[in-house]
Amino acid sequence: MLNAVEFQAKIQNGLIQIPDEYKQELGEGDDIKVIVLVRKKSFPKKDIIDELTENPVQVNGVLSRE
Repeated sequence: MLNAVEFQAKIQNGLIQIPDEYKQELGEGDDIKVIVLVRKKSFPKKDIIDELTENPVQVNGVLSRE
């Protein structure tokens, strides 16, 4: 039978610290299943205007202001 324990932690030197309140439940040598959910920093999506501003399309001989 699996019991769920949920907490937030930061990775330090490749290790995840278990909070003190869970150390009794999670004994040394216990078999556990670990699921890691990572909160990624999100950046606003670029729209077509942003893409074209950064990477203008070069068109020769088709468009002219003259």
